[in-house]
Amino acid sequence: MWREVALIAGKDLRVELRSRIVLNQVVPFALVVLLLFGIALDPDRGFLRRAAPGLYWIAVLLSSLLVVQRAFAVESADGGRDALRVAGLDPAALFLGKAIAAAAVLGGLEVVLAFGVSLLYGVSLTGGLALLLVASVLATASLVAPGIIYGALASGARARETLLPLLFLPAVAPVMIGATRAFEAALRQPVSLAEGWRWCGLLGVFAVTYTALGLLIFEPLLEDS
Repeated sequence: MWREVALIAGKDLRVELRSRIVLNQVVPFALVVLLLFGIALDPDRGFLRRAAPGLYWIAVLLSSLLVVQRAFAVESADGGRDALRVAGLDPAALFLGKAIAAAAVLGGLEVVLAFGVSLLYGVSLTGGLALLLVASVLATASLVAPGIIYGALASGARARETLLPLLFLPAVAPVMIGATRAFEAALRQPVSLAEGWRWCGLLGVFAVTYTALGLLIFEPLLEDS
């Protein structure tokens, strides 16, 4: 199974490296979102710093939609989904492979956005660095897993570009709250580590739950879609 996971994740990452869709489209889009927030709130610099965690995760959320849509747009072209089904790949491996590839792409984007937040909003990211890293990893997993589930569900629909946000955004609203609160605790002066780790625990529950759900339902989901 893990060999298949590595095969699928490697395929998606190679496709992305060759096409550079995320680099050429998603990264500029996310940075423009941060810039627009900065322009709108710049007169109140103090409020901008306080709002930075929420603004950062809004940019990540919007970008994750594009990343997930891209993951299944690759399979929709030239009968890619049928080819994967005929190849006899384990659906659980397909889910994990796509989730890992999407998480890697989204994680790289988050690093770029973190530097953007630091530069545009004047926020120091060094205070609770360990908490920020753990919260980012758990939140990324909690975004990617339901994104792959709903991406597979919406990929067979005609209005998939509209359907995916309608399914995905309500499901990850609690994840956004947890990630924002964890970042607020890490960036607060003084750093509130105890509060931040509690929110990380909640993010861990979301990550495990959504991943387990994807492993269980991905096979019937592919058949129905």
